[in-house]
Amino acid sequence: MVLVQNYITPCQAYLPNASSSQVDVMHQLGWFRSGHNRRAPGCVIRSENVTETSTSPCQDRLGRRQFLAVGPTIAPLLLMTSQIPTSFAAENKKGFLPVTDKKDGYSFLYPFGWQEVVVEGEDKVFKDVIEPLESASVNLVPSSKEDIRDFGSPQQVAETLIKKFLASPSQKTKLIEASERIVDGKTYYTFEFVAQAPNYTRHALTVVCIGNGKFYTLTTGANERRWGRMKDRLHTVVDSFQIFNV
Repeated sequence: MVLVQNYITPCQAYLPNASSSQVDVMHQLGWFRSGHNRRAPGCVIRSENVTETSTSPCQDRLGRRQFLAVGPTIAPLLLMTSQIPTSFAAENKKGFLPVTDKKDGYSFLYPFGWQEVVVEGEDKVFKDVIEPLESASVNLVPSSKEDIRDFGSPQQVAETLIKKFLASPSQKTKLIEASERIVDGKTYYTFEFVAQAPNYTRHALTVVCIGNGKFYTLTTGANERRWGRMKDRLHTVVDSFQIFNV
């Protein structure tokens, strides 16, 4: 089963072809340290094949018996997992699933039913299987800065990212609002914007933060025609995003 089908990546929606001037902006933002590869995120999608297996009724009953037999043994392990601090795992919420990347140090929630897909240049991407513009993607680039406020106010950072990175020059964009929040001593900027292309308009939310020598960007969004239905869920996605020390 091919997981990636008709998916419009954030790169395709916002940055079809990263120009040298756009890469220069990334350098100006301090996203790259000297010695690191200075490559703009790619937009090539790799599909993964998943083998589906079936079990007989007999095998299914045997599996249930085995589970009941080892239940008392694994219960403490499940309890230990459930007690992971919220700094290391996104807090559960009805209708959402948590994802935690212990290697890169971040966690967030995404809507139940979205599938993870592999997109070159993105650290993680989850998308709706029917609506290609409904997705959440995480991008990481090295940064020599220690705080997002070193780049300016939420409005300044939002306008720079939208114009130079999150939208292509051919798109009409509008920043709706930008805000700041502090969680566990780390500053996050969250902003809302729309990007209008010739054949669609995407309403998006982005949250950015700096930590672990990285500039973290999570962007989620939906087609403008579905914004009213999706906005609460998408706000939950960006509000749940947290980074932790690794």
